[in-house]
Amino acid sequence: MAKKDPMEMPVEERLKTLYQLQATLTGIDEKRALRGELPLEVQDLEDEIEGLTTRVENIQRDIKDYEQAVTMKKGEIETAKASVERYKAQLEEVKNNREYDTLSKEIEFQSLEIELCNKKIKEASFKIEEKKAELAQNQEVIDDRRQALEVKKSELDEIMEETRAEEDKLKAKVKDLAGKIEPRLLASFKRIRKNARNGLGIVYVQRDACGGCFNKIPPQRQLDIKMHKKVIVCEYCGRILIDPELAGVKVVAAVAEDKKPRKRAIRKTVKKADDAAEVPEAEA
Repeated sequence: MAKKDPMEMPVEERLKTLYQLQATLTGIDEKRALRGELPLEVQDLEDEIEGLTTRVENIQRDIKDYEQAVTMKKGEIETAKASVERYKAQLEEVKNNREYDTLSKEIEFQSLEIELCNKKIKEASFKIEEKKAELAQNQEVIDDRRQALEVKKSELDEIMEETRAEEDKLKAKVKDLAGKIEPRLLASFKRIRKNARNGLGIVYVQRDACGGCFNKIPPQRQLDIKMHKKVIVCEYCGRILIDPELAGVKVVAAVAEDKKPRKRAIRKTVKKADDAAEVPEAEA
């Protein structure tokens, strides 16, 4: 059987299909609402762990750099010590004061280099200890967050397992209904639904008002909605409007109560005794 072209569908059928789509999407939203804040909490924990892992990697890299610096300074110390020993040996063979002064200055310079390298090694060692303490602290936080993540994921998986089958059916229905709707109308509906706070892109008229924003709808516009001749949107919130009958909602007409006629209260004027007129007796 050939699939019916959405463009050839009457407006009434388009609106009815669109409302069915909205009801199905609302069902999916309700299933997802059962998960509560768990998906966001899981995402936050994953992001935090990722950030902490990056920090740990940076700390480990810093520690490695400091350790390499220590190794390099230790090598410079050994080189300087060897130079000092060599210069001291040369002092015994000097032939004049000029050579002696030059060698003495070199020995002094190399000694200062050794002291400076030792100072740099001490500073680097202190930084290494600081970084190791920071590394242990961050690693402890990561372990704690990973345990919390496992618990949250377990809870989320349990909830999703309970609702997955029903949600899959609803998703399949959404796909089927979406294929029956004109692409331009469907795109407009999705845009309206995305901007709507409660996720409703199409609503029916309730008590002469929009079912989304509850603003009053003029009588003539309500009549146009009931005619099903064109797609009409709320002038306040932009949602697509349909009448309750098309949405499959039975509206119970309000039964007016029989009002008993109110008796008009007759106020009696009380006159003072001295001003009262005498009433003649009725003749027999």
